Amino acid sequence: MRERMRNAGLTVIGYDRDPELSDVTSLAELVDQLPSPKVVWVMVPHGDPTHSTITELKELLSEGDVVVDGGNSRWTDDEIHAAQLAEKNIGYVDCGVSGGVWGLENGYALMAGGDADDIAKVQPAFDALRPDAENGFVHAGRVGAGHFSKMVHNGIEYAMMQAYAEGYELLEAVDMVENVTEVLDSWRVGTVVRSWLLDLLVKALEEDPGLSKVRGYAEDSGEGRWTVEAAIANAVPAPTIAASLFARFVSRQDESAAMQAVAAMRQQFGGHAVRAAQESPDVPPA
Repeated sequence: MRERMRNAGLTVIGYDRDPELSDVTSLAELVDQLPSPKVVWVMVPHGDPTHSTITELKELLSEGDVVVDGGNSRWTDDEIHAAQLAEKNIGYVDCGVSGGVWGLENGYALMAGGDADDIAKVQPAFDALRPDAENGFVHAGRVGAGHFSKMVHNGIEYAMMQAYAEGYELLEAVDMVENVTEVLDSWRVGTVVRSWLLDLLVKALEEDPGLSKVRGYAEDSGEGRWTVEAAIANAVPAPTIAASLFARFVSRQDESAAMQAVAAMRQQFGGHAVRAAQESPDVPPA
């Protein structure tokens, strides 16, 4: 993301705990080098890492500055963070980001929540990161709307991957189709089920026929659970998304071709860690 913004002519100062990646040695130094109004884009794991980073930034930033949480925080945390920063009249924008390891080349789909004035201060970054198309960025609504939208996006993603994976397993299980990868490849053009996820499944199968190098073990990032919880809280039936979440739980107990396909697709689009086929469940992901 830093590279894409720099390629668009934006000045980006980055801080990371890894000194090989960082432009500065601390958040304080990062803030000091930014022009005002300062925009600080936070992209760290949700929960305590995000909470502590925003708490530190509150003491470093001033009125009129803006913090963007571009990680996968729960939307309920956004309301807490916005209120925390508002005590010093610091703006807050939550931004759901989709694009994974392919974002540098293809751009990122961005779903932002927050006040229109704060969104405007971040717009140059949004324009640099979004795909080169009319769509790909949306001001989804008030604070929390961006992460809520991304959460639902990820819930749908769970269900789509599960459907492809189950179809793949059925094609492999029946002694009928001789060229399963080629069949999936034929669906990529002209059919109603074509998608980028299908492209990535075919790519994974071409690189590893039969997915023999990948265990059918798939983690859940949390957003699938949050989507199901939100559906329950709002009495919205979401059986397909719920079933795909539960299938990931099953994957941690039993090996299956379908879950090998899900693990392979997650690695392809997001660079998510996978477990080697010979690893036991007690061995950490590769």
